Amino acid sequence: MAITKEDFVKLIKSAASNGVSDIHIRTNERPCFRMRGDLVPIKVEPYSYDDVKDVALILVKDEKLKENIENEKELDGSYPVPKVCRLRYNLFRYQGKMGIILRLIDSEVPTTEALGIPLVVNKIASAHNGLVLVTGATGSGKSSTLAAMINHVNKTKPVHILTLEDPVEYIHQPIKARITQREIGEDTDDFGAALRSALRQDPDIILIGEMRDAETISIAIKAAETGHLVFGTVHTTDALNTIGRLISMFPPEEQDAVRSRIADNLYATVSQRLLKTVDGKGRVAAQEIMITSPGIKEAINDADNIAEIYTYIEKGKRGVGTQSFDQHITDLYKAGKISIDEAKKNATSPEDFERNLMFGDQDD
Repeated sequence: MAITKEDFVKLIKSAASNGVSDIHIRTNERPCFRMRGDLVPIKVEPYSYDDVKDVALILVKDEKLKENIENEKELDGSYPVPKVCRLRYNLFRYQGKMGIILRLIDSEVPTTEALGIPLVVNKIASAHNGLVLVTGATGSGKSSTLAAMINHVNKTKPVHILTLEDPVEYIHQPIKARITQREIGEDTDDFGAALRSALRQDPDIILIGEMRDAETISIAIKAAETGHLVFGTVHTTDALNTIGRLISMFPPEEQDAVRSRIADNLYATVSQRLLKTVDGKGRVAAQEIMITSPGIKEAINDADNIAEIYTYIEKGKRGVGTQSFDQHITDLYKAGKISIDEAKKNATSPEDFERNLMFGDQDD
């Protein structure tokens, strides 16, 4: 069977109406919907190699890429489905076959309130300058959280926001802010070139889709040092691992200097995981939130005592609004949003989680 554009749009509409986050399309397999974290095959005939190729040809805009699709081994891009959603796609090869993963992105830009994440995230988004990193595994909702933060700034501050994305996901319309969204490959060659140009484009805020290498990190820190607010993402689990990852990307002889620059310029990290809700109908974000205090700055500078960061995060819950994963997971459980089993499975320390339930948080 040939997959037409009408067939493809019907598939996307079905996915969107069922709250699907991703679609897996693979040769000789039925497409799968990722629903509430699980992959569920849909009731259609398996897609042949030519069917998958048909989908690829629908997604790809560039005529030269279409003509060369048989030779493409990896390909990223975006595709709009009007009045439904936007798609982020990744085409890949495996064992002589072709696969495509589609990420569904809501046409409406989310808010922190709609996402159900702590309002202190709006405070972080409103910072004047510094480096703000949203971290987590693939599929943990980092893009949605970043979009909500940019949305908050757009509604409240007359500033210039410059985003560098691969690809552009949520489309922001200017409200109070002016927003320039640049797509890697489409509007600029790479993150390095785009970042070097960014500092000459009079931005107040720069959003970098992903901190991929030492050059990107170095330019991002430089932008923060020169008075800009810089947002970025890192594929790390929490604040401590994020700091370690950033430092490790540099040669050993540069790491002490980089550690000091990070301590001086890292304003906050927001790390998240998605947990299944107690009713089984959705997922909710559990977040570790760190805002750099003098104590945390000292801990970052001292490699031997960097784990003290966790203590400062937990102690800041009642003051500045920071929180550990286990503190937030406890709150989500007490609010009836997640089950006890889901809480224990996702707690950093299940033993500490149970102890807090029995005796309460000492800071409360």
